[in-house]
Amino acid sequence: MDAAPPDRPIELFAIDAARNIRRRYRISVDRDLFGGWVVETAWGRIGAAGACARHLFEDQAAAARFVHRTLARRASSPRRIGVAYRRAGDVTPPH
Repeated sequence: MDAAPPDRPIELFAIDAARNIRRRYRISVDRDLFGGWVVETAWGRIGAAGACARHLFEDQAAAARFVHRTLARRASSPRRIGVAYRRAGDVTPPH
């Protein structure tokens, strides 16, 4: 399971207009100046400022594990919030 982290940002949306749920989630992975790995997550309501966090890892495998765990948590959203997250290409977010 130590696959490489994604080489481009992952954009996820959870939208249920009937229940007024409009959430977004973004994960990106980059290298820092010292050779470490930075995983940045950003989340919030679509159209709002939202929040973000940066997580630092010494090796690529640890960053990939973190991304995998984060995506697994997003996959449990139907049980938690009642609507699934989908990748950006699979949905058209409302403006």
